[in-house]
Amino acid sequence: MALPSQQAAWSFDEPKNVATITTRQILREGQPILLVAHAADDGTWQFLTGGPFSTEDALLVALQEIVKHDPTVCELADLPLGSVAQRESIGSPWRRTRDEEQSD
Repeated sequence: MALPSQQAAWSFDEPKNVATITTRQILREGQPILLVAHAADDGTWQFLTGGPFSTEDALLVALQEIVKHDPTVCELADLPLGSVAQRESIGSPWRRTRDEEQSD
């Protein structure tokens, strides 16, 4: 059973079990999350390496699994819809920008 302080610490507006997109390179091979996108059209979160990947690499996982894997993504809980955040490495600051591909 979770303690009240643990429940209060959830940073995201979305529930812990909301589906997110990531890659096997992150969850199974240990590559870092260096790019995060928050889709303008449906609010989907994407947690990516920043490098190329194919659809065969995609994984659908709960947001809480991403937070467990890399708690630093909580710094982006307020990332607006239609925005992306990138960083050079774990520990580097996130750079936030509007995703021009999603802006009409």
